[in-house]
Amino acid sequence: MIYTLTLNPCVDCVLRAEKIARGRTNRAFAEEIAFGGKGVNVSRALARLGVPSVALGFAAGFTGDALAASFADEPLITPAFTRLCGGLTRINFKLSDGVETEVNAPGPEVAPDETEALLRGLDVLEEGDTLVISGSAPASLGAEVFARAAERACARGARFAADVSGAALTACLPFRPLLIKPNRQELEELFGAGADIGVSARKLQSAGARNVLVSLGADGAMLIDEAGERHDAAAPRRAEGNTFGAGDAMVAGFIAGMDRGAEEALALAMRCAAEVVSR
Repeated sequence: MIYTLTLNPCVDCVLRAEKIARGRTNRAFAEEIAFGGKGVNVSRALARLGVPSVALGFAAGFTGDALAASFADEPLITPAFTRLCGGLTRINFKLSDGVETEVNAPGPEVAPDETEALLRGLDVLEEGDTLVISGSAPASLGAEVFARAAERACARGARFAADVSGAALTACLPFRPLLIKPNRQELEELFGAGADIGVSARKLQSAGARNVLVSLGADGAMLIDEAGERHDAAAPRRAEGNTFGAGDAMVAGFIAGMDRGAEEALALAMRCAAEVVSR
């Protein structure tokens, strides 16, 4: 079974306008409300491939209730969120006028006993299962929680993938994640502006990652597989449009296809990302 872990899920409000001007009243010509967070997005992308998953994470308040209810018509996703006593599952705003701008809320406060409850929930993992840890944590938690989740998965004999950044990524590497998926900006934050993508990816592999999949937007993606081989994939020509969620779909495709080998997993990852962008 595949489990996804979203420590800071959200309600995404996407607003599209011809032009967004700061300090002015702007009017959108379209709006969308989506329930997500990176791990939840991975579960939904897996469902589109016919692959079942269990969605884990924190949920709080009426927005958390709405998040849990959003899976009612998705039989391939089993929600198993840890409820928080206070706060709200965050609402994020995504503004699009040809340039994509995100304003993400920090998320609810999480008490120590609530963190322990979520980590105990990982004890359902078994050998052969895969845990996908994605996104950020609420501001009240540090990078340590990612390492603890990774360690718990490994102790149960499960594999784990980490689509996280910065200190959270560094904290996960000693536990040898099956997959990490940094993008160009995240690599530059770790290794400096202008750092060579391939060299940076190999450094992350040397630090513990088994497969390093780097998403490069319009330039496609690059994979350093477990054997150390490099694979480059161009972005499909039809992949023009909104990229929100494309990286999560890429992770889902790779996880779903990884038992067929690195090249097939990468190809499926790119098709899944292109499907999101071309909607």
